[in-house]
Amino acid sequence: MIVGKVVGSLWATRKDEKLNGLKFLVIEPLYKKDGANDYFVAADNAGAGVSDTVLVTTGGGARASLENPQLPVDAVVVGVVDSIDIEED
Repeated sequence: MIVGKVVGSLWATRKDEKLNGLKFLVIEPLYKKDGANDYFVAADNAGAGVSDTVLVTTGGGARASLENPQLPVDAVVVGVVDSIDIEED
């Protein structure tokens, strides 16, 4: 899973018909690995909005979280994060 911040929305008038009705968000990961992309797009399944911190799942888990697991998506927002506590040494 990825923790990220919603930095924008994406609209596509021409897309696979199976994607109609989905809301797409642009996500910036908060904890980046070296060489990772700065931004990616995720379908929203949690009612998130711009500036929300979100929990994103990818791959088969992303599809399983949607009503139709056959949709052609590979990232889905599955939660809006209330807080993060990280214990440092």
